[in-house]
Amino acid sequence: MGSGRIAWSVLAVVALTTLTVACSGSGDLIQQITTGANIHKIKHVIVIMQENRSFDSYFGTYPGADGIPMSHGVPTACVPDHRPRPCVRPFVDHADINGGGPHQHANAYADIDGGRMDDFMRQARDAQQTCAYGQDPACIVKLHNGIPDVMGYHTQSDIPNYWTYAHDFVLQDHMFEPDASWSLPVHLFMVSEWSARCTRHNDPTSCVNAKQRVPPRPPDGDPLHPSPNGPIYAWTDLTYLLHQHHVSWGYYVSPGAQPDCTNTAFACPPVRQSSQTPGIWNPLPYFDTVRNDHQLGNIQPVHNFLNGARDGTLPAVSWVVPSQDVSDHPPARISEGMAYVTHLINAVMSGPDWNSTAIFLAWDDWGGFYDHVVPPVVDENGYGLRVPALVISPYARRGYIDHQILSFDAYDKFIEDDFLNSQRLNPKTDGRPDPRPTVRENVAILGDLTKDFDFTQTPRPAVLLPLRPITTLTG
Repeated sequence: MGSGRIAWSVLAVVALTTLTVACSGSGDLIQQITTGANIHKIKHVIVIMQENRSFDSYFGTYPGADGIPMSHGVPTACVPDHRPRPCVRPFVDHADINGGGPHQHANAYADIDGGRMDDFMRQARDAQQTCAYGQDPACIVKLHNGIPDVMGYHTQSDIPNYWTYAHDFVLQDHMFEPDASWSLPVHLFMVSEWSARCTRHNDPTSCVNAKQRVPPRPPDGDPLHPSPNGPIYAWTDLTYLLHQHHVSWGYYVSPGAQPDCTNTAFACPPVRQSSQTPGIWNPLPYFDTVRNDHQLGNIQPVHNFLNGARDGTLPAVSWVVPSQDVSDHPPARISEGMAYVTHLINAVMSGPDWNSTAIFLAWDDWGGFYDHVVPPVVDENGYGLRVPALVISPYARRGYIDHQILSFDAYDKFIEDDFLNSQRLNPKTDGRPDPRPTVRENVAILGDLTKDFDFTQTPRPAVLLPLRPITTLTG
């Protein structure tokens, strides 16, 4: 185990060095185009978080991106399988419904395999033998010609809207999930830059790092009076700083179901969700800061986001999370997820706030799907595997591929730079000391999202897309 960590770290450093050299030539030009002061042209930041796709599974063949390595059109990687063939190469998969693979912390560590990125098939095969429910994150629900579909990837013709956003705006091809784990820790990082277990309410010092075994499945009930069996999120999240600086925010939840289990057994049927039910995609109601600041009303159903986009009443910061059916999380249909995301983006583009908006679209974790890039190691939590990510804005650079190393920490850093005078979630300065291992926004290798913008350009017009374009998706 120890040698695996060393190998992973060494390979990550080599990969980082290569990326830095590759990007350094354009850095001066980019810096001339954008300046930190002009970030304030952005009055509305919207984070749309989808689910469970690796970068290679959606953009592995995007021209110019760091996609699936090919030789004469044939993928060069072949991941060991041994049942019934020695290995499986990445393959085109037009299926509208995928299965993916297990995606807990242990699976991430195994898939990375000390930097070899070669254990995806074994993890998927082993998961099939212990599958409890079709939507359990330890299950595989879809095969492709008799093998798990974790090595499958989609083409432009399958997901044309996502590729259009990449072509017309910015595609980030080195966005890594902040935690090498599954949905709940990642969503905690998305709003707070940390995932922890705490023993006492309103005592951030009682929290300890937890990259996988986050508290158990939230019970039904009133988030104002959480059950003794519910989780305690006592550390500081970004809404605490937003509230201190009088910056408006909203967290918008799509009604329906959530797929992943929140107990340590990882075996459960789907859980119903709404803006009033704390869960793996809606953790903010359990944060002490949100309750103490009387901000629970900021957690709202997604139709309020659509109305705000239409009316020009969106808050400064918005997070939007899906329900299972529109999440891209297997076994949800890709076509439904793409229609939902397009509907959200069309609503913003059609509204009066478009000219002052930055949309950050990403997928929360890799979902067990193959990716070939070794994640850099920044601390004991991550980074995790690479995920698709796009920047959509009237000030976004056109057709630009951002090769910077990024994580969702960069979203919070952008928000802090834009609205909070660069205040960080730093236990030494934010007024609520907690023992988080790293101030993630200050990690040296983290890229700068302002480089994805040209604030000197005239705001670009909307790119309204059909909710249900013609695709090559099947099944």
